[in-house]
Amino acid sequence: MSQKSSMIITWLGHSCFKIQTTNATILTDPYDNGIGIRLPKVTADLVLVSHDHSDHSNIAGVSGTPYVASSPGEYEVRGVFAQGLSAFHDNTNGSECGATTIFRIEAEDMKLVHLGDLGQAKLTDEQFEHCNGADILFIPVGGHYTIDAKTAVDIITQLEPRIVIPMHYKIPGLDAKKFPIDGVDTFIKHMGVASNGHEDKLKIVKKDLPQEETKVIILKPAA
Repeated sequence: MSQKSSMIITWLGHSCFKIQTTNATILTDPYDNGIGIRLPKVTADLVLVSHDHSDHSNIAGVSGTPYVASSPGEYEVRGVFAQGLSAFHDNTNGSECGATTIFRIEAEDMKLVHLGDLGQAKLTDEQFEHCNGADILFIPVGGHYTIDAKTAVDIITQLEPRIVIPMHYKIPGLDAKKFPIDGVDTFIKHMGVASNGHEDKLKIVKKDLPQEETKVIILKPAA
């Protein structure tokens, strides 16, 4: 039996992650340069776009000829399975900011969930089932355009993922006028966990997932 290779997750800033598996590279929510930070040169096989706002849908900034999944549905590319489910970008049923897509990714025998620009204070039953059992949860924590740190903690408590990676929060270089959002320290405080510093990337295999409690991993933006 061949041994599974590690999955490598790199944060490129905002809601953009590069997820490298044995056979494919997945990219989530590539942003344009108008947000104050610049998207690094990146090639992907599959690009997941949670919604069409320019800070999440810069397909032109991605090299190669990736398959683009930009709506709810089921997708399979090079052994990676992804399924998108609609959610709201605000807490008023989309009346302010419209919809976003929650993507569940299955690769290397692990389940990853990227919540996009989730703005709902609570998940619906269907959304909970879609996200339940996540090994790794990418969750927005900055507030203003998405759920805030306190709401993020409530959702994490409900879903009980093995690993949580926060996203969509204030970082150096991000345009503060366009994005008046909180930094990650607010989330760390609400989670009640000690920050062990920021990691350059996460290299993980199924057997090394934490089993007893949810682990919070803060990544350095590679942008």
